[in-house]
Amino acid sequence: MSAKALKQSLQKGGLNFKNRVFMAPMTRSRASEQKPNDLMVEYYSQRASAGLIFTEASQVSPQGVGYIFTPGIHTEEQARGWKKVTQAVHERGGQIFLQLWHVGRVSHPDFHGGKLPVAPSALAFKGQAYTTSGPKDVVTPRALEISEIKSIVSDFKKAAQLAKQSGFDGVEVHGANGYLPAQFLEDGSNVRTDEYGGNLENRARFLLEVTGAVMEVWGPERVSVRLSPRNPLNGMSDSNPEETYLHLVRELEKMKLGILHVLEPSTLPNAIAPLAPKMREIFSGLLILNLGYSQQTADETIAKGLADAISFGTHFIANPDLPERFEKGIPLATPDRATMYGGTAKGYTDYPKAGGL
Repeated sequence: MSAKALKQSLQKGGLNFKNRVFMAPMTRSRASEQKPNDLMVEYYSQRASAGLIFTEASQVSPQGVGYIFTPGIHTEEQARGWKKVTQAVHERGGQIFLQLWHVGRVSHPDFHGGKLPVAPSALAFKGQAYTTSGPKDVVTPRALEISEIKSIVSDFKKAAQLAKQSGFDGVEVHGANGYLPAQFLEDGSNVRTDEYGGNLENRARFLLEVTGAVMEVWGPERVSVRLSPRNPLNGMSDSNPEETYLHLVRELEKMKLGILHVLEPSTLPNAIAPLAPKMREIFSGLLILNLGYSQQTADETIAKGLADAISFGTHFIANPDLPERFEKGIPLATPDRATMYGGTAKGYTDYPKAGGL
């Protein structure tokens, strides 16, 4: 199967992408004291042939931290580190968006000087946080006050400003995988009775306010929102995910959001209808799908008009030249799962490009 659809350029909302093989955000845990380093510069620049790179999730404040060796975007020093990354990617003709992150309850007091992690509601889930002293069971979080919620929205805006200062081409709000925006959105993790809880309009408020604040910095066309409907990761659940997520997408469409990035498996059990096609009907911006796509299924999905681009995660780990491999029919290398998280160059920047490329 040729990469006919994937290799086509894409122009939308004032943005131009050289192909439709996008690199998904992936936590790799190589940051130095929450700062981007030279190893990360090399890693991202190696993958500059992607139509668009989404960076690993980067916390917007110290409160947003929940994993070891992850980078942030809330200090000038972090911004200077990211600037080296963006410059290197741009020098190789690439484009790169920074993913903005607050983990909420998916954390541990070890990251916060003994204080509890925060969440919409004081609801626990079964899971572990990866701390400096090893995996530890997560704890019941503390419910946020309204004034604190407003402050977190401001944190996202400040992080978006620092990302612009760092030379990024845009930003993505991480609203997926059970982190803070998703915790507010889904009723399994939000039992508030104030303006940020209860009905669907209220539960969507936080994510929409964050998105709006980020848009004030970047304009709507250079903002992406990542969602993962029906994803049980990190204890997530919702009583009516179709109603919840389609409402959210309608609101994002009203805001003229530039990019919607949806994690939904390319194949679902027969009893489950995919939500992405319904989102496609509502959303007029750039739609990116992710999760389990092969070159063939990605090509077919774009050709059918169900997505504008596909983002690949695992494939980009061991294949820094993934678009070229797709186009030339070169077999893909397999990543070493033992070196996916943490460590040094091994399993990170030592995957070679295919010969002759």
